[in-house]
Amino acid sequence: MPEMLVHGAAPYNAEPDRARLAARLVTDNDVFYVRCHGDVPALDEATHRLRVDGLVRSKLDLSMHELNTRFTQVACEAVLQCAGNRRADMQGVRPTSGDPWQVGAIGNARWQGVRLADVLDAAGAAGIDRADASLHVAFECLDHCTVDGERFRYGASIGLPKALSPDVLLATGMNGVPLPPEHGFPLRLVVPGYAGVRSPKWLSRITVQTTPSDNPIQARDYRLLPPDVSAEAIDWSRGFAIEEMPVNAAICVPAPFAALPEGPVTIEGWAMASSRSIVRVDVSADGGRVWHQAALRRSQDGGARSWTLWRIGLALGRGRHELVVRAWDAAGQTQPSDVAEIWNVKGYLSNAWHRVQVEVG
Repeated sequence: MPEMLVHGAAPYNAEPDRARLAARLVTDNDVFYVRCHGDVPALDEATHRLRVDGLVRSKLDLSMHELNTRFTQVACEAVLQCAGNRRADMQGVRPTSGDPWQVGAIGNARWQGVRLADVLDAAGAAGIDRADASLHVAFECLDHCTVDGERFRYGASIGLPKALSPDVLLATGMNGVPLPPEHGFPLRLVVPGYAGVRSPKWLSRITVQTTPSDNPIQARDYRLLPPDVSAEAIDWSRGFAIEEMPVNAAICVPAPFAALPEGPVTIEGWAMASSRSIVRVDVSADGGRVWHQAALRRSQDGGARSWTLWRIGLALGRGRHELVVRAWDAAGQTQPSDVAEIWNVKGYLSNAWHRVQVEVG
C-alpha cells in the first residue's frame, strides 16, 4: 500500500499523498482516504444479513447472496468526501476539533452494487409518497464508535427522496473488486453528492421512519454550527445536518513550501460540486490578483457525481509565490476567498480558496 498520511491509528484515519491523488480520474483503492469512527469489524459475507423495516409493507431479511441475485446489479462512479476535508486550513485560523485533514479526504471510485430504491420498493416503500421530505431512511451499522465517553454503533440517515434517487447504491464492490475491509466489506451505502458520513460502512439495517436517526452521529455531530459556538458550550440545536457538499477545489501539485526552479511550473489538483458540474477552475500565482483558466479533465461515466481534475502551466519568476485555486459550478457558484469567514468549531465544509506557498529560485 502506498504511504499514507495517518491522522489516527485507532480508529484508523488516513489520507494519500496529494500528488498521487491528482494523478488518476478514478482513485485506486489503496490511494482512497480512510475514515473510521471505530475499529474495522471482521465480517463474513456468507453470514452477513441486511434487515429492512419501519414504514414498509413487507420487512426484509436478506443474505448477501439474496441481495446480489434478487436485484439488478448496477455501477456508479462517484466522489466521496469527508465533511472535515481541508480542516487543516481552518485550524490555521484557530483550533477546531477533529483530525487535521489536508486535501486528501476525498476520492472518486467506481462503485458496484444494487440500487437502494430497488430494495426499498421490494419492501413496499413504493406505496409511500416518494417525494415526502418528512420521511427518512435510517441506517445501522456494525462498527462501534466512542464519542464523548459514549459507546454506540454507527448510524445515520438521509431523506426519503434522496434515498430513492437511482444513483444511491448499496455497494458491494469498489473499482471492480469486493469492498476492502476498511471501505465497508461486505456492504456499505454510497450517497453521491453527500458528505461521506451519510455513506455508512458495514451496513446491517435500513429503517424507513418519520424522523431522522437519533444516533449521536446524526443528532449531535456532523452539524454545521455558527462561528460563535465554542467547544466549551456546543449547542447542537443551533446547527444543521451536513448533507450536500459545497463547491470546492484544491492544489495537489506542487506541495506546500516546495522549492521550484525558475520557469514553467505545472500546477494541478481536483475540483468538485455535489450535484452540478464544474465548469471553470481559476488559478493565480500572486495570491488572487491575476487569474488564469486551467484545463479540465473529467470522466465520461461520472457526470456531476464525479470530480474534475484540472491542470495549468505557469511561468514563475524568482521569489515566493502564493498559488491559489477557485472553482465554479454550473450554477455560477464559487468559493469564499477567506477561510476565516467560514470557520466553525468542528472544522466542517472547509471550501475557501485553497492557497499554497512555494519558493522559486
